[in-house]
Amino acid sequence: MPLITGLLLLVGAVAFMEGFAYVSHRWVMHGRLGWVLHASHHRARAGRFELNDLYGVIFASPSILLIYQGVQGDWGPWAAWVGAGIAAYGAIYLGFHDVIVHRRIEHRLVPRSAYFKRIVQAHRIHHIVESRLGAVSFGFLYAPPVETLKVELGGREGAQVREPRGVSTGPRG
Repeated sequence: MPLITGLLLLVGAVAFMEGFAYVSHRWVMHGRLGWVLHASHHRARAGRFELNDLYGVIFASPSILLIYQGVQGDWGPWAAWVGAGIAAYGAIYLGFHDVIVHRRIEHRLVPRSAYFKRIVQAHRIHHIVESRLGAVSFGFLYAPPVETLKVELGGREGAQVREPRGVSTGPRG
C-alpha cells in the first residue's frame, strides 16, 4: 500500500473518530446504560481513577484488534493504518481532555489560541451539567462557539446545572 494511502486512512480514521466520539458521548454515555460509567466523570473524582476511564479501554479495543490483524493477521495494511488512526485520536483525546482540561497530570500549559480556548471552555460548559440530561457540547476536537453553547444550555429543561465554584446563594453568616 502506498504511504500516502495509509496516511489518508489514518487521518480519515481520526476525523471519523470525532464523529463517533460525539455520537457515543451524546447518546451512549449520556444514555441510561452508559451513564452508569460516565456519571463518575461529572462528579468530583475520589482517587486517581473513575469508572468513566473504562471507556478508554472499551474504545481502545477496536484499535488494538485492527493494528494486530493488519500487522500479524491477514486483514491487510489498511487495518493497521485505520487502527493507528483510532489510536492517534485516543492519544489526542487523552492529551487534551485528561491532561489539559481536567489536569489529571499537573502542568503549566495555558490555552492561548482562540481554538484551544474554545475547546476548553466548551468542555467546561458541558461539565456545568451534573445530570445525564441537558448537557451541551459532546464532541472534543470541534466545539461550537461558546456563546452558542451558553444560549443552548439556557434553553435546556431538566438540566441539573451546578452552582459556579466560589459562589454561594445561601445566607451569609
